[in-house]
Amino acid sequence: MNRGGRLWTEAYGKVCALHVDPVEKKPLLHFHPGEECLSLAAAGCNLSCRNCQNWRISQVSPEEVEYHLLLPDDVVKMAGEMSCRLVAYTYTEPLTYLEYVRDCAEACHEAGLRNILVTAGYVNEEPLRDLLPFLDAANVDLKSFSDEIYRSVSGAGLAPVLRTLELMRDAGVWVEITNLLIPGVNDDMDMVRRMCIWLVEHGFAECPLHFTRFFPQYRMAGLPPTPVTTLFDARDVARSCGLQYVYLGNV
Repeated sequence: MNRGGRLWTEAYGKVCALHVDPVEKKPLLHFHPGEECLSLAAAGCNLSCRNCQNWRISQVSPEEVEYHLLLPDDVVKMAGEMSCRLVAYTYTEPLTYLEYVRDCAEACHEAGLRNILVTAGYVNEEPLRDLLPFLDAANVDLKSFSDEIYRSVSGAGLAPVLRTLELMRDAGVWVEITNLLIPGVNDDMDMVRRMCIWLVEHGFAECPLHFTRFFPQYRMAGLPPTPVTTLFDARDVARSCGLQYVYLGNV
């Protein structure tokens, strides 16, 4: 929040969700498969997705949810106690509490742990560059390949997300991409093809792409679930464009 012209983080260390998950749940299928990761979140998001599955903690302020104070050294200690070599910043949008994520990630790296960011990728370049040296892997939610759909469904824009992908690629971060297909919203196969062509042309041909099935919830409760045939069609399109690893999720 803005206090007298200075920005203060209200979420630092206020962890409202904490679990040990399989790394495949992030989803990451080509990064330390079979291992578990300590997964944590503070409240908040810089998007307002109408289909958000974690809206109870993402669409509120840190003071509106129960939390436990967990400082970076505490995260390292807990990961050791849980025998986790991986730490994931996930569930909400970690980039809204980037200062906390950066400090945790640096402390984890110093302890020999690996850091995972699960994100919508909507962030300015300078703060992202500050975080990248401490990231090992990321799953980026590429919500569509239309700026108009981004703005109408999520209150964000497409270009910054594409730039995030490029910066992660250049920094050597292992990247996997998720594309949730919502019936009548972003399931047009021509748009899927344009997205896949962009990915191939920008060096992501061997980056795993996860097409996932939408289920009605939050402010899109009136829509039907994604037909499974739509996911198979999207997979065929992605493969025909040259993407090497295409997976289906929520099926």
